Amino acid sequence: MASPGSGVVRREKKSDARSEHMGELAMLFLTEPSAKYKESFLEGLREFQEEGTLLQYNLPRLTADFDDYLRHVNRVYNRASMPPYFVPDTRYWLIEGDEDNGVYVGNLTVRHELNELLLKVGGHIGYQIRPSWRRQGYGREILRLGLQKARALGITRALVTCDETNIASKKVIEYNGGQFENAVYVEGSAVKKLRYWIDIV
Repeated sequence: MASPGSGVVRREKKSDARSEHMGELAMLFLTEPSAKYKESFLEGLREFQEEGTLLQYNLPRLTADFDDYLRHVNRVYNRASMPPYFVPDTRYWLIEGDEDNGVYVGNLTVRHELNELLLKVGGHIGYQIRPSWRRQGYGREILRLGLQKARALGITRALVTCDETNIASKKVIEYNGGQFENAVYVEGSAVKKLRYWIDIV
């Protein structure tokens, strides 16, 4: 599992109850999914599902057998045995707090390479912030930290995309150096996908 170290950022502590267990500065870091953060992850998943996203997860089943879920998301795939439409990726959770008492804030996926579909609409990095923690700067930080993870994999130019209607994600990408290339149509959707490239230094 990844642990706090390089790629750790400290934020001014919020005055609300969820940050009372921390000191004057709240620490943010990316880590591979872990049972340490099970309860806050499940709380976040409930929030996502209440807004109609991440419905592919069976919450009661996941709650009952969380270890099986972790084995699946943390699995290291052999590239040669993967279906042609799959690419290797690494999944992370954004945690606020320290390593032992942190709270799940959001999730991020770094795709190690791109296939034809991902080159058009998916990109190297995808991320989500749990609904109750949005509009507080966490989107900027999760993408910034995710770019560091991508750089460690040898990715020096990352493609990041968002829906044209997602103004918040558009601002997050541009804040992190995203250079707009174009907007493309997605089959079956009336909403275009905006494509940005970020040079990682």
